[in-house]
Amino acid sequence: MRRLRTRLAGALLAVLTLTTATACGGSTAAAPARKTAAAATTANRVEPLADTPTPRLPVTVPSADGKKVTVERAERIVPLSGSLSEIVFTLGLGDRVVARDITATFQQAAKLPVVTRNHDVSAESLLSLKPDLVLAETTTGPAEAVDQIRAAGIPIVVVDPAQDLDDVGPRIRAVADALGVPAAGEELTERSEQRIAAVREDVPHEREEPRVAFLYLRGSASVYLIGGRGSGATSLIEAAGALDAGAESGLDKDFTAITSEALVKAAPDAILVMSKGLESVGGIDGLVEIPGVAQTPAGMDRRVVSVEDGVLLTYGPRTDQVLKSVVAQLYKDGGE
Repeated sequence: MRRLRTRLAGALLAVLTLTTATACGGSTAAAPARKTAAAATTANRVEPLADTPTPRLPVTVPSADGKKVTVERAERIVPLSGSLSEIVFTLGLGDRVVARDITATFQQAAKLPVVTRNHDVSAESLLSLKPDLVLAETTTGPAEAVDQIRAAGIPIVVVDPAQDLDDVGPRIRAVADALGVPAAGEELTERSEQRIAAVREDVPHEREEPRVAFLYLRGSASVYLIGGRGSGATSLIEAAGALDAGAESGLDKDFTAITSEALVKAAPDAILVMSKGLESVGGIDGLVEIPGVAQTPAGMDRRVVSVEDGVLLTYGPRTDQVLKSVVAQLYKDGGE
């Protein structure tokens, strides 16, 4: 399930076939339109540091797979996740990136060739671009492809996947160290953490913390999942001054197939979704037709928070924008 959560965090652009999910049918009457969802409106671009750093190489850095990796050059970089790509570009080294993961959806990376499919890398496609450094996550696969890249003599630095807000700084530093720009990593970490803190200071305080359920939806594949304690959304929800309804209801697994009983027990006041997932079920009108949704406070109020797939759970340099969007949508009528 950790691999599944990483795919969700990466915001897959292709529909995933998940054998653990169950199809949901039936319909329920939609409540009157009182609230609507609006995806994050911030331009889908990263904001590089003002000064472009110059890598000081070679460096030897620890890799999350237990290896020590020596990086001799960083002229042709391939980050194998959208989050890692975002960090490289925001550090100011985007002009050195020669390929992208399918989940790197921000504008500066859009024209780069794609070397992954559903988080799996094509070793042949990657090697044809002659990279001198590959940045990967512990869930990057298949293992045969990773071994083939290493056998070709390409250094691979593996970074632990993002789990929550506390991972923003460590992931930035890990990438910056591997690129030979540790000072830029510290600068970006400080900027990112300060911006997140500023958003948190402005979170409205309600008398009772709203309960927010994170739902992962892919209607065309009949995938309807509710996030639990390991979904990766808990930290973001709590930073927005709310409670993770799935985790609070006792869901300890990353994701569980949605049932009416699970939703009633979670009793969310609001529902958090990825924008493409919401579109895949027909918007809010389709969302409330999923059995159990219309019976929750969130369904009755049509209180839905929608964030663009490519940034929702990346926990990186744009997390402050994600948090700001969640807060704005969650407290549309103002907090107390």
